[in-house]
Amino acid sequence: MQLRHSLSLTGALLLGSLMAGCGPAEEVSEAPQQAAPTQETATTQSAVTTTGFTSHFRGWLSANGYEPAYNLVRDDLVGGSYGGKASSTDTVVNQPVIFIHGNSDKAIGTGSAGQSGWNASIDYFLTHGYKTSELYATTWGPADSSLSAYQYHSKTNVMKVRKFIEAVKAYTGATKVDIVTHSMGVTLARKAILGGYATDSLEGGQYYIGPSLTSSVDTFVGIAGASLGLTSCYQTGPTTPTCGSTNGLYPGVFNGISVSGRSAYLNDLMSSSGYEGAFRYTIWSTADEVIGYGDVVYGSYTSRIPSQTGEKVYSGYPYGHFGLKDQTPSVQLSMVKSHIIP
Repeated sequence: MQLRHSLSLTGALLLGSLMAGCGPAEEVSEAPQQAAPTQETATTQSAVTTTGFTSHFRGWLSANGYEPAYNLVRDDLVGGSYGGKASSTDTVVNQPVIFIHGNSDKAIGTGSAGQSGWNASIDYFLTHGYKTSELYATTWGPADSSLSAYQYHSKTNVMKVRKFIEAVKAYTGATKVDIVTHSMGVTLARKAILGGYATDSLEGGQYYIGPSLTSSVDTFVGIAGASLGLTSCYQTGPTTPTCGSTNGLYPGVFNGISVSGRSAYLNDLMSSSGYEGAFRYTIWSTADEVIGYGDVVYGSYTSRIPSQTGEKVYSGYPYGHFGLKDQTPSVQLSMVKSHIIP
């Protein structure tokens, strides 16, 4: 546990370790609970396979132009992806759930600190009525903590998330999907859903993502996101891609009255509201050690999203940046399946 926390805090100071309209809030103060599994325990005990997509889904992706164009399979990583039908006769009953991880994490965790993946959530969903054909995850970045400060809302990352959402919906034949996101995955997925134009000067300039996917998303869950940016990025300035003033998490400068200079990418996300899906929830904590400062950026909680339907808020152990993802599968399921905040 100490190793994980040390890595997280170091990453935060290096500006990028895992970065990564309001409904009723429920403030939950938690004392240490001996029964609560740690991230490492959850990863070690996980029964989730690390072999990636099923052969049926792989074949479909290739036949429909997603592979190798977007590299959603991620065979270059152990635990690079998850999901798919066992065969053409495999049915999809539950609304498909798409999981989008944060900076330096990956689809399925394999024991490394800060890389628990979505093991806890997928395990929980599998034991509560879901099948592999209804749960999907891929890895959008290099899954390398040493490169975390270089990850940003790039064209490659945005389009990978976008195409993954489109692929899962088309493959399963679902009318709508549910999307559960963590850390930088929150802001990546929000733009992938919003669609429209974006600009990445390092990858060819302006590009078109596609039309809005709002009508395709039932429930959106954003866990430990930074929609207003990171205060740690203000302290050092927009000096790394993660904290960039164009496509990074730079929060701008507060002059006592208003904020100026916030990341153009974040401003774009803030220019509209309610587009993430029919139901929009956030899960966050004032004890998040990566976001820091009680989750506050210039007087507002950065993990909230405009016009959210509701939120689940924690204020102590074990609900830090990683625990918010790994310790809340039951909350995620309740939001997705029942549209209820437990």
